[in-house]
Amino acid sequence: MKTFFIIALCLTALPALARENHALLIGANQYPALEERWWLKGPANDVQLVATYLTSEAPVRFAVENVTVLSDGVAGAEAPTLAAIRGAFAELTAEVQPGDFVYLHFSGHGTQAPALDPATELDGLDELFLPVDIGPWSDQVGAVENALVDDEIGALIDGLRARGAHVWAVFDSCHSGTATRAVEAGDEVRVRQLPPEALGIDMDGVEVTRSVEPRATEAPFDAGTGEGSFVAFFAAQTNEVTPEKNLPKGKPGRKPQGVFTWTLMEVLAEYPNATYGQVGQEVLRRYAVKNLAKSTPLFEGDLDQVVFGGAGGARVSQWQAEVSDAGFTIPAGVLHGLSEGAVLAVMGSAADADADALGFVELTSVETFASVAVGVEKDGKVLPADLPRGVTLRKLDEALDFTLTVALPPAGSAPADAVLAALEALRVAAGPRLSFVAADQDADLRLAVLPDSPRQDAVWVLPATGLAEDLATTPSVSTGDKDGAELAAVLADTLVTMARAQNLLKLAGAVGASNPDVRVELLTRTPEDRTLRPLPFAPVPVLLPDDEVHVLARNTGDGPVDVNVLYIGADWSISHWFSGRLQPGDELKKGLFKISADVLGQERMLVVVTPARPQSPVEDLSYLAQDALDRTRAVGGSAFGDALAEAGFGITTRGAVALTDESAVGGPGPAILQLEVRTRAAE
Repeated sequence: MKTFFIIALCLTALPALARENHALLIGANQYPALEERWWLKGPANDVQLVATYLTSEAPVRFAVENVTVLSDGVAGAEAPTLAAIRGAFAELTAEVQPGDFVYLHFSGHGTQAPALDPATELDGLDELFLPVDIGPWSDQVGAVENALVDDEIGALIDGLRARGAHVWAVFDSCHSGTATRAVEAGDEVRVRQLPPEALGIDMDGVEVTRSVEPRATEAPFDAGTGEGSFVAFFAAQTNEVTPEKNLPKGKPGRKPQGVFTWTLMEVLAEYPNATYGQVGQEVLRRYAVKNLAKSTPLFEGDLDQVVFGGAGGARVSQWQAEVSDAGFTIPAGVLHGLSEGAVLAVMGSAADADADALGFVELTSVETFASVAVGVEKDGKVLPADLPRGVTLRKLDEALDFTLTVALPPAGSAPADAVLAALEALRVAAGPRLSFVAADQDADLRLAVLPDSPRQDAVWVLPATGLAEDLATTPSVSTGDKDGAELAAVLADTLVTMARAQNLLKLAGAVGASNPDVRVELLTRTPEDRTLRPLPFAPVPVLLPDDEVHVLARNTGDGPVDVNVLYIGADWSISHWFSGRLQPGDELKKGLFKISADVLGQERMLVVVTPARPQSPVEDLSYLAQDALDRTRAVGGSAFGDALAEAGFGITTRGAVALTDESAVGGPGPAILQLEVRTRAAE
């Protein structure tokens, strides 16, 4: 499959005649058989959020009576026991007809146990979803009482597909992996993974095998087979954890939510007509930009279909308003990327150009699914007293915030006290784009002390959840060998380096990948197979050391464009691999780099396309490159180049090796194509 800046959205939709849409939403929160410290709070909120979206916001209609909720903590809902889940699947299977669509959502604890049939599992372990009435592990039976095993989930889904229904299943749970809650922010952050030991499973006596091909990703549940199509989204791979925390960030009255569920609903609210693959890519980008979690959501199935089997379309950025004496009300809110104080244009018609705005409004109240606005003067325009019926409020250009909020470590340990003593010097060294807040405040990153870590005198830089997972890839700064000035300088350099990489991803998301005049395809080949093959955008491709990445680009438009290729490494470095100009009709075939074994993990490649003025210098973004030692310089260029520079970047290389040395001294707008990759060591 070829990947272009404009991914064809005119895809074959699922059968629409007499189609019904159904949903089964399962949220397991409190487990009477477990200690209360293992209980969750977010799944009940997850299923209510999803139910509201499906019945009021989804691009295809879900009738309220066709949405079944099984969740403790939800008024009027049946508890998600194993019997209730099986019964709901049985009723749904009996009801669906060929061509119907079924959305499934599982929020709750997951875990692993010795496989009932080891031959069916690559690692000898079954993945489990845990209903609220689970019991302990039974050595006699060789199973966890009342657990829902991955094989049974596959069979239940296959039953729906055998009836001709098309199924999308979302799993916001995790099954293995470890994480230390390094930041104690009350009960705000919980991990949706139950250690097998909590159920009485002796994992030390379990023989675990690993026969997964190094370039493969292993899904927690098998998609199975059936007549209807199937797509599955998983919050984490089988060796990772996924958290829940209070969301949305900074909003009064925020609630515990699954980070994956909330992020998915955000993306669907803004891009309701995208393909599954596009939705998955945007989820991954937001994970990276917002430092939500270190897990890698996994996407399986026919990802080229439009979500919910609907019709393709562009991002939704305008909404029809209801006008009253109190102001303007629109059916969009926090989930759609709106915030209090944002200014929207008032359009007489949804098809009008921005320049034809009747006036402007400012949002005064923003809830999850609704906002209220009042008229304001802007650009010399004041709203007329008499407005046409059916006015539309349009979101203006994305307002990018290039600041990064960092939570300080709580006082009481030597490393934390050293940081707090150097705080003023740290503020000066970090500059105005880094904002430091108290340990109990919302933040993009968290500084923490890990007494049980190999570096007990260090301050670690953790994601927003405060969960420390793979310490080998987690940034940290020692404190015992530095005075206050040295500590401030090194810690500021670490945080600024991370901020620059994140700012580039923020800008990429705001600009988007739409440039109809440029086709770009990313290719790869291995040392064993020298045939160039397309790199898929979803699921996330896995690359090994010595794998190569190439780009194929063609300018099909009427004007010249400049192309730059950047690579954001797992170590927060930014490499610049190519800059050049494509005249109309030109084609670029370029070997970019090969993966080295020096730095492996979560990485992202960006292909930046900018329209070029005739006779102008090539837009060279090599100044965005950076390594651990920051060096910045002022660079002139286009307005888009100025926006990139405003994000605040410097110079470097990373652990990927360039194949060739290509350092270079009016129509569609700029575009940034993003490709998430995972690099692993060869096994």
